[in-house]
Amino acid sequence: MTAYNVPSKATGADPIVVANGLRKSFGTVPALRGLNLSIPRGTVCGVLGPNGAGKTTAVRILATLSNPDSGHARIAGYDVVREAGRVRERIGLAGQYAAVDEKLTGRGNLRMFGRLYHLSRREAHRRADELLDRFDLTHAADRPVAGYSGGMRRRLDLITSIILRPEVLFLDEPTTGLDPHSRVEIWDSIRELVAEGTTVLLTTQYLDEADRLADDIAVIDHGQVIATGTPDELKATIGDRLDVTVEDPAALPAAATVLTVLIGAETTTAGADQLSVALPATGLRLADIVRELDHAGVAAADVSLRRPTLDEVFLRLTDHTEPVR
Repeated sequence: MTAYNVPSKATGADPIVVANGLRKSFGTVPALRGLNLSIPRGTVCGVLGPNGAGKTTAVRILATLSNPDSGHARIAGYDVVREAGRVRERIGLAGQYAAVDEKLTGRGNLRMFGRLYHLSRREAHRRADELLDRFDLTHAADRPVAGYSGGMRRRLDLITSIILRPEVLFLDEPTTGLDPHSRVEIWDSIRELVAEGTTVLLTTQYLDEADRLADDIAVIDHGQVIATGTPDELKATIGDRLDVTVEDPAALPAAATVLTVLIGAETTTAGADQLSVALPATGLRLADIVRELDHAGVAAADVSLRRPTLDEVFLRLTDHTEPVR
């Protein structure tokens, strides 16, 4: 499998998360096969991969919840195995499901977590009030969490993970199952944290989420990082796409033949009346394509160029038939 490594826009920044050669197996099943990762300070690293690729295993090792079979990793300069206590003082973790107590109020949850983090009673109360105000939950602070919406619960869960102002925050699919409005609220919260200097490692099933939030992306498959780079850099590895929409869906086969001969690449069906094809770096003009389609008797409703989506990059890199969702 080809590995793509393109220069990060954060190149030169001090990496706060470093993993070298991490391996982990469960019985005879390998989960990580020599994973390498480097995340600069104050950035968002989006970690993408199909189910079973090793994303959650990697996060658990970096967050000191599991030990690797071999290899090593450091957070803020501390070894995640030998100096796990020092690492835990510097990280926060929010998993796929809210870990708050539904019987307590939002304020009560934050105060409880503050005390669990060994804050004094006064400091735990002050920090809870500060975070509720900052993340716009003051209006619901004294209501039981059982009455919160899914988005509010996830936001509260995110807040509990930053009570101690972590240097590194691990977010494992933080918006899974949320409606679009709630997802945007979580995105805004993440951006605020990064603006203040927090480094975020984000695993997600939503490629548009990684596209919007991540400074850099690491694609994991079969327990290894197979590609790294900014969203734009990864898209550039497969080139621009040409989309052709025909007026009559019955003309799709004829249009596909024209494009295959003209461009020299196989087309993919992008809809009932649309084809898409990777466009090589040649001097081919849209007018030439329209003319050839017209000569073949294919009436084109639209012919356009676009950058590929992360979905298409993901499919190309992992050779999977379906993108993650």
